[in-house]
Amino acid sequence: MIHLEVAVAAPVAETLTYSYPAADKKDLTPGCRLLVPLGRRKVTGYLLAIEKKTKKDYPVKPISDILDQEPLFPPSLIPFFRWIARYYRFPLGEVIRQSLPAGVNPQYGREIEIIAHREDELAAKVTDNRPKWFSHLLTEKKLSPAQVRQIWGGKWRRQLEKWQADGLITIKEIISRPRTRQKTEVCLAITCDLQPEVFSKLKPSEKKTMELLTDLISRSPKTTIPRRTLTRIYPGGGRALKGLEAINLVTLSTEQVYRDPFGEQPPHYPPPAVLSDEQKEALTRIKPAIKSCQFKPILLHGVTGSGKTEIYLQAAQESLANEKTVLVLVPEIALATQMEGHFLSRFGEKQVAILHSGLSAGERYDQWLRISRSQARIIIGARSAIFAPITQPGLIIVDEEHDPAYKQEDGLRYQARDLAVLRAQMAECVVILGSATPALTTYHHGTSGKYQVLTLHKRIEDRPQPEVKIIDLKEIKQKGSPPPLFSAQLKDAINATLDAGNQIIIFLNRRGYASLMLCLDCGNPVQCPHCQVTLTLHKGRNILTCHYCNHSIHSAAICPNCQSTKIKEIGFGTERVKEELAGLYPEARIARLDQDTGNNRRHFLTTLQKVRKGEIDILVGTQMIAKGHHFPNVTLVGVVWADAGLGLPDYKAGERTFQLLAQVTGRAGRGEKPGQVIIQTNQPDHYSLIHSCQHDYPGFFQRECQLRRVLDFPPYSRLINIGLAGEDPAKVEKAAITAANLLSQTCRQQIAVLGPAPAPLARLRGQYRWQILLKGKNPPLLQASLDRFLNSLPRELQSSAIKLTVDVDPENML
Repeated sequence: MIHLEVAVAAPVAETLTYSYPAADKKDLTPGCRLLVPLGRRKVTGYLLAIEKKTKKDYPVKPISDILDQEPLFPPSLIPFFRWIARYYRFPLGEVIRQSLPAGVNPQYGREIEIIAHREDELAAKVTDNRPKWFSHLLTEKKLSPAQVRQIWGGKWRRQLEKWQADGLITIKEIISRPRTRQKTEVCLAITCDLQPEVFSKLKPSEKKTMELLTDLISRSPKTTIPRRTLTRIYPGGGRALKGLEAINLVTLSTEQVYRDPFGEQPPHYPPPAVLSDEQKEALTRIKPAIKSCQFKPILLHGVTGSGKTEIYLQAAQESLANEKTVLVLVPEIALATQMEGHFLSRFGEKQVAILHSGLSAGERYDQWLRISRSQARIIIGARSAIFAPITQPGLIIVDEEHDPAYKQEDGLRYQARDLAVLRAQMAECVVILGSATPALTTYHHGTSGKYQVLTLHKRIEDRPQPEVKIIDLKEIKQKGSPPPLFSAQLKDAINATLDAGNQIIIFLNRRGYASLMLCLDCGNPVQCPHCQVTLTLHKGRNILTCHYCNHSIHSAAICPNCQSTKIKEIGFGTERVKEELAGLYPEARIARLDQDTGNNRRHFLTTLQKVRKGEIDILVGTQMIAKGHHFPNVTLVGVVWADAGLGLPDYKAGERTFQLLAQVTGRAGRGEKPGQVIIQTNQPDHYSLIHSCQHDYPGFFQRECQLRRVLDFPPYSRLINIGLAGEDPAKVEKAAITAANLLSQTCRQQIAVLGPAPAPLARLRGQYRWQILLKGKNPPLLQASLDRFLNSLPRELQSSAIKLTVDVDPENML
């Protein structure tokens, strides 16, 4: 017997050891999935290593089954997974499970059946207050694994096991097939040349089938064609194939089919005629680094419209020429779609694979297999694509590297940008971090020499930056209520732009129609019953929705406090902005893109194509349209309200506001016509607004660093956020105080313990939330302090009533 190191898909911190017959060792490869026993159930395990030493001082259980004929991820990823589990304090098996396409693991469950003729005895066991599942068991004689899963962890488990011992029921272990599997289809091939004497003896339907089959295969790049292709043309061919197969003229085989992830094709982007001098200079630095196959982190700091994407494309070409693979990360599916268009235009569909949540489970699984089999050499995706099963990466690109969407905010709370740098270091390849507004920490690494900085100061063809005007909303005289959404200056600019036949972007980083519904009788807002936030009105769907837990009610609501029906709409969102624009400019063609409308890939692509073709005059949207998009005919950008993020209780509020405004400003004047931007705000003197209007990132960096240095926040320290949540507010508060006291005892003097304090969003999804912040300049010391805390947790902090989470390098403090 040999011993295997296995990480199980369960909340188990350590890896486990299982045995397997040594004679069958050839069937095992690290990266394969196994079915292994864990306690009284069976779970998916991931083979990490085949151990050389076979002697153990404890009994070792054998594995139950091998689930893969080929590794689902390359062994070279295993050290990467180990680092992630250790750094982010997450079980290794769960790290691997979350990195894989959803639905690929088999599900373990239990099925319960009543023993024949024992129904009456079982019914007598529960006579009063029968639960629904028990009544269902009596009538249907069994419970499905899904039904058993709902009651197994509660008070009924011991009773069910006793009824099984008494011979009233049977409890069977069920291993269900994975929800996501390879898609296959029956394909046809001609086995030999058809001789005239053989052809003459065929039935008429068989002759027609052979003629069609010969013609289809002659026009196919493969030697086989799908059976459905033939039967779609000639339905009678299905029956004729049986006779042809019987006389060995045709063979039927099962082949894997890749589901098409692209759907409607993105637009074609031709290569530019010439490069700018700055682009050429950047590529002279990047290409030799790619060719040398050495780790090199590069910050590509280019103003909006400076041609960073073309540098990505030519750097990718260099990596492909070096027989290496390229990984391209984008922060959102919206930008993934545009990046797909550029890479498909340059390299073709066969070279490109995509990985993001906009794909179906089957499409994502197919793309994963294409990548693992080296059938695609360019991978484009959102943050989870950092786990793509690439064996030989030669270049990793992180576009819009500053974007907070690269941080996973629940479960495994990883930062994909940081992992991109780590993966490049492990693979000894180049990583390019591109942005017009780099994250403060990234730019700090550039100024300190940790990253090489390549700067593009000018737009393509030396086009000017747009002229920016700030409108102080406090100086606008208000007539009536509510206040107007558009200042006179913004209206005049919209009129002039429409008259000139140009296009407009109106930006507001808040979706919905109204952000607050207020009772006029008692003054209370309509709040989510599960979260400490107000419900947002979505007028088009006639609902009030919580943007955190998705709880919804009909918009014709009554006040939950006094039952009054006098509910008033307060605030505004993109839905209301579009409605008011339609009233002001009835002849204009207006579209809206936000999370409510842009999640549908087809609708999103169609809207972008209409903007590019000039079929939309005004595009209203949130941050989804603020970055990365190239609309040459947009000459006006209007920011309805620039203050949305400045009031948040987060030390990154100023940085995010600057980045968002600088990005959306960059959408104007990208073509031959100059652009202008009008920003409406209540805080015209805020340094984030001033520097964004001046297109002055270095000035903003210096000002923000002065504030961060005084408060000792990143990049001058590292943070770990410890969160505690539960349904009982008193228990959560007590647990937070206990955790803070323990941290004060276990942390060294160089580590500051801030808190405990209620989270800014003190109640979310029915959970009351507190948090404690650890801050220190020495990362190893900070991690060691966290280890001492986690290794000495009292029982109070390990109870099911309290959920303790660890967020290393938090992005969002809410």
